[in-house]
Amino acid sequence: MIELVRTNDLVLISLVETLLTQAGVAFFVADQHMSAAEGSLGFLPRRIMVASNAQERARRLMRDAGLSGELRDG
Repeated sequence: MIELVRTNDLVLISLVETLLTQAGVAFFVADQHMSAAEGSLGFLPRRIMVASNAQERARRLMRDAGLSGELRDG
């Protein structure tokens, strides 16, 4: 799996999840349960991961949605 996005912006996470779900791209949100450890302060970023073979499709979806600035280098 590769890291597509890393952020603590819950709205952005929701948007990316929606884009990927609607396109049928499988993903995993890593570190989403760390809020219990951090005290729900939101300073630990969550990572949206996609399979390596879905990377280009996921990146194209993000660019088409105007979110290219949120993409991790890959």
